[in-house]
Amino acid sequence: MTSELTHLEVAGRRIACRLRSGCGPALVFLPGYASDMEGNKALALDAYAERNGLGLLRFDYSGTGSSGGRFEDGTLEFWLGESLAALDDLTEGRVVLIGSSMGGWLALHLALLRPDRVQAVVGIAAAPDFTDWGFADRDIAERQGISRAFWESGQRLRLLGGEIAIDCPVRLIHGELDKDVPLDVAFRTMRALRSADVQLNLLKGGSHRLSEPHEIDAILRTVAALLEPAL
Repeated sequence: MTSELTHLEVAGRRIACRLRSGCGPALVFLPGYASDMEGNKALALDAYAERNGLGLLRFDYSGTGSSGGRFEDGTLEFWLGESLAALDDLTEGRVVLIGSSMGGWLALHLALLRPDRVQAVVGIAAAPDFTDWGFADRDIAERQGISRAFWESGQRLRLLGGEIAIDCPVRLIHGELDKDVPLDVAFRTMRALRSADVQLNLLKGGSHRLSEPHEIDAILRTVAALLEPAL
């Protein structure tokens, strides 16, 4: 059965979602910045969910993929609100959040906002606070294509300055040669998380995308291990 295409209205923005029904805990995939729900990792997770009879939700932030709106109008706060609405309105029970790059940042916020529903978090080259460490200042961010509104919203949603009060299992998967998200960010994230069950899996030779077949296999094995009691 193919995943069902549906739309969700969030503050006047039309968000495209694909929902696959199945047993729980459902998987929820959050794409990276300027990415969408049809990328290699999202499709591999969808195929994995189909093989195992699992529920899976994937969606496009406003201004990306099949969703309405202009990309340049997007902010991290808008996209977090859309992610929260999709989680609340389209899933039930426990979920495993799987966030790629910026999606990993959003996944951490969702785990903070819905601790009773999030069973585990998987961050794939997770990039929390990238508006902070990725650019020297707002003007440089704007010159590199990040809008002022997005940069400012990102600064308001920073997490790495203190403890991240998440207690569920967290798995961070990071490429050794990631030039977009320094390894230091993965270590900072691991140390900031309050959970005692946090693992960082470093993939030799991996870049930021982590879309090679053996890298996707590593992601799927990580998800499977978190789901093992349910499968």
